[in-house]
Amino acid sequence: MHGGGMNLPLVVGRCPALFRAGCARGAHRFRRGPADQDAPTATRWLCSPEPPTAWCRRRLSVGGEPVRVRFAPSPTGFLHLGGLRTALYNFIFAKKYGGRFILRMEDTDQTRLVPGAADAIEDMLEWAGIPPDESPRRGGDHGPYLQSQRLALYADAAQKLVEGGMAYHCFCSSQRLELLKKEALRSGETPRYDNRCRHLRPEQVAEKLARGAAHAIRFKLQPGVKPYEDLVFGWNRHEVADVEGDPVIVKGDGFPTYHLANVVDDHHMGVSHVLRGTEWLISTSKHLLLYHALGWEPPTFGHLPLLLNKDGSKLSKRQGDIFIQSFRQRGALPEALLDVVTHCGSGFSSNRVGRKLEQLIAEFNESKITTHSALLDLEKLPEFNRIHLLRRIEDPESCFHLENELRGYITQTYGARIQEEDVLESAYIQRVLHLRKGHFSYLCELVSPLYSYLWVRPAVPHKQLEELTPEADAVTSQAIQLMEGHGKELTTEGLNSELKALAKKMKSTKYSTVMKLLRLALSGQQQGPSVAEMMVSLGSGESCQRLRRVLQQSPNVPSSS
Repeated sequence: MHGGGMNLPLVVGRCPALFRAGCARGAHRFRRGPADQDAPTATRWLCSPEPPTAWCRRRLSVGGEPVRVRFAPSPTGFLHLGGLRTALYNFIFAKKYGGRFILRMEDTDQTRLVPGAADAIEDMLEWAGIPPDESPRRGGDHGPYLQSQRLALYADAAQKLVEGGMAYHCFCSSQRLELLKKEALRSGETPRYDNRCRHLRPEQVAEKLARGAAHAIRFKLQPGVKPYEDLVFGWNRHEVADVEGDPVIVKGDGFPTYHLANVVDDHHMGVSHVLRGTEWLISTSKHLLLYHALGWEPPTFGHLPLLLNKDGSKLSKRQGDIFIQSFRQRGALPEALLDVVTHCGSGFSSNRVGRKLEQLIAEFNESKITTHSALLDLEKLPEFNRIHLLRRIEDPESCFHLENELRGYITQTYGARIQEEDVLESAYIQRVLHLRKGHFSYLCELVSPLYSYLWVRPAVPHKQLEELTPEADAVTSQAIQLMEGHGKELTTEGLNSELKALAKKMKSTKYSTVMKLLRLALSGQQQGPSVAEMMVSLGSGESCQRLRRVLQQSPNVPSSS
């Protein structure tokens, strides 16, 4: 029995039955009842009689409609890590509940638009593997998806508010507004509009409009804001009328501000859930007043905690290295970026390194999103990238794409210096990838000077080998015989054993010196992978050729001429 007809006080908190059941909302209103006899100190939680899972499923839609979420960046710059994270949570939420992920460009600030930014943002979402279902590029049933092409909708909504007495024309000049701001700051107060034009008489407004006076439209903030339940922060309310002046909803140029445009667009696009950054938490009460004034049902709101640097400082676009295009150019894999930005946050049933997108979707639970800021440690990205690169190499289809990408790096880096076209063949590149997997974090590392020997024959003076041991020629000759005795199938394990046996044949040269000499002869380097791995990578034919080139420089070896 729920309530027994008793008038119980309303309490705000988490209902344990629903919370333990993995409820989608997490925080609910409930009424506290008397302790039951089985647990004298317990509290009876009086909530919906429906099974928790069914109740939660119903709450994850608005009016029975499917889940529809949106990512609405402003193309005044390019996509950065904070934006990618917001888009990712929206994408995961949509896919988790069989919904739609919308990309909408909020391009109403025409003075700050960056040419090409809108296309670049969508490009990066596609590259990251989280493409929108509806967007300026893909279209959809709720377009257009550029706010600059939806001005008539905003004008209609603003006119409705003005006619209903819930908004008004403001004729204050920018100079007057600036004076108000300076005066407030001088007095140690928070700047706010004094609502002067709210009190103009109708005939005064008509006269100013008739002579074409410049004006904006402001929304009348009303006291008595109702609380709303946020998916992350629980019950919230902000009495905005007490701390703010009436906000502008249509600017002097006829374009809407964010406050009006996002409400109008979310309504007409059928958005069911708004998942956005916590910086908009305080503005939500203002937006709910707009929904109420327009007579529309608001969506469910969820505000994601901030993404900060590991030292707690704010991510800044001025850092220059937080843009997704920059990560892509440096060789970061999209799945590694998605993994690292979710690993530092919350909302998932586990926090493992190496999760793919489908695993993130499966493990997502919005009731587990905490209010704590997520501290991003980008120094961990190379390790995340190494793990995901290893997995790509082990997948035949993905490895084929890596092969083509690496081939491009090779030709771009070494070009005409490549003596043998064999290094560009599929079998050779695949062999290198599989031998070196797990040892590099970015694919481009394989064309660094450390690995140049894989693509270009080194020029090694015989004198360098003689400085290591007087048995240089003997070591080189024995290694040639060893490689000539092998067929195409080489293994690092087998060669390691044979190289140890070779070293034992030398009279005065230690094993470590033998390895140093062969590494130098094969690669021109004193450090790097094991000699056995080098030989397997290069193949028996190329290994023999390099060793012969060095040996032919010896004064003790007769000239082939």
